[in-house]
Amino acid sequence: MFKLDVDGSTALTMVALPDAEELFALTDSSRHYLREWLPWVDATKTPEDTRNFIQSALNQYANNNGFHCCIRYKGKIAGVIGFHHVDWINRKAAIGYWLGQKYQGRGIMTNCCRALVEFAFSQLQLNRVEIRVAGGNAKSRAIPERLGFVQEGILRETEWLYDHFVDSVVYAMLQRDWLAHFNR
Repeated sequence: MFKLDVDGSTALTMVALPDAEELFALTDSSRHYLREWLPWVDATKTPEDTRNFIQSALNQYANNNGFHCCIRYKGKIAGVIGFHHVDWINRKAAIGYWLGQKYQGRGIMTNCCRALVEFAFSQLQLNRVEIRVAGGNAKSRAIPERLGFVQEGILRETEWLYDHFVDSVVYAMLQRDWLAHFNR
């Protein structure tokens, strides 16, 4: 299974069924916080719902269509990051992520995104990585901006968030720009 060391205290490991209880507990403890921007939170009511997500992610991996990882910070699950879909024909993927409330403000997600983007370009040989973020989610938008992604546009009212639509801001990084930005 996939494992990627991010830094001395953080690693990405492929989601696995034994993670369900811990991952559900993190979701549940951050429910109010996560619900502001993530439309799946209310549907995640039990550890079984989390197991279903994990099984779906494992199926996605088995179909070579992306993967999802637990973000492990000092050995504990702090959140999830992964590729929603890999378009192998066009060599592109979109990253999605979330972090439990108590892990915010430590640079964990920026470091994880950096590591996953580097993996996408160096190991998967992708040409493009996208990150789509709700327009009002300043904390999440700061991550692609910190990493030098280009804001390409705004998709108006593209996601239903419980009782209203939200815009999505589309950020993208091309392999050549990543290599130039990080002098590789």
